[in-house]
Amino acid sequence: MKPLLAIAGAGFAGSVLARELAESGRYRVLVFDERPHVAGNCHTSRDAKTGVMIHHYGPHIFNTSRVDVWQYIQRWSRFGPYINRVKAHTARGVFSLPINLLTINQFFGKRFSPAEARDFLSSIGDQSIREAHSFEEQALKFVGRDLYETFFYGYTKKQWGVEPRELPASILKRLPVRFNYDDNYYNSKYQGIPEEGYTRIVEKILDHPEIEVRLGERFDPASRSEFEHLFYSGPLDGFFNYQLGRLKYRSLVFERFEESGDFQGNAVINYCEESVPYTRISEHKHFAPWENHDDTVCFREYSKLAEPEDTPYYPLRLTHDKELLDQYIQLADAEKGVTFIGRLATYRYLDMHVVIGESLDLSRICKSSQPRDWPIFSVRPH
Repeated sequence: MKPLLAIAGAGFAGSVLARELAESGRYRVLVFDERPHVAGNCHTSRDAKTGVMIHHYGPHIFNTSRVDVWQYIQRWSRFGPYINRVKAHTARGVFSLPINLLTINQFFGKRFSPAEARDFLSSIGDQSIREAHSFEEQALKFVGRDLYETFFYGYTKKQWGVEPRELPASILKRLPVRFNYDDNYYNSKYQGIPEEGYTRIVEKILDHPEIEVRLGERFDPASRSEFEHLFYSGPLDGFFNYQLGRLKYRSLVFERFEESGDFQGNAVINYCEESVPYTRISEHKHFAPWENHDDTVCFREYSKLAEPEDTPYYPLRLTHDKELLDQYIQLADAEKGVTFIGRLATYRYLDMHVVIGESLDLSRICKSSQPRDWPIFSVRPH
């Protein structure tokens, strides 16, 4: 009989790996998920009342520049064309994000060319900051105080629950400044949203005779000796029963409301003022511009520190968290017969395409080697 593998988690990390190893013809795979559905935080379903496809754990726009990842995801669904054009609601008006030439010209009442805008931002940036060590310093250095306080300060403080000066500068690197009129939120070569939703994709991925899925069942790490190998995508600290303490995450709360017609004219609008308690409003019918719906479903999104009963979304990764992470990595290195995969088990902020890419890369390693040689981490946390 073929060796039996266990995978804890039916999100993209575990599901892609399950399918690849099942298709190798060498293994049977048993996938566990404590939720009543597959796809993890990418879970989508058709709203019974309005017909709108709902992204239950917040908006997910697929984007990647990896050709193999794009080809893989298209194997399971047709993707409708979608460009993520985020707007920012501020005390000074509504602008396009990321900050681009139109944003700069509207905000400052100018008609800059790309070169002029670049020189202007350089002149208002804080050049006394040689090397930025925090989010705040990174923003002040590159865009100056007016743009920082209008677009970044309040939103960032709400999103992360701490002062931006406490956050690492690397967070801001995900928010580019463009000196042209491109208002596409992403720089990725490929972008779109699946017409059938993400949950249907994962259901198809897991539909294989060598894969069994058990929903509503949390995997107990103590039972892993029953399997040839375990791939674990749950929280790293949870695997060790939080014996060293809990790693900190931010969680999200969604407040649903419905309207007739078109509520805000765009899929996502960020609310940058600190005085507004929510971070953004997403209107989900705009994620499927090829569909028509008379009514609309929107969600106000609030950020909070994750409590034990909350769904963890974003790792906080402040200094203490990284120190605790290093201690859990040492515990993980002493384990046998387990590989930690995905965003929770590696305590990193990961987009869907990165998760899929890492699982494809890991599957190639696993298919060309024996379980005793499989790595402890799909990608080692840092």
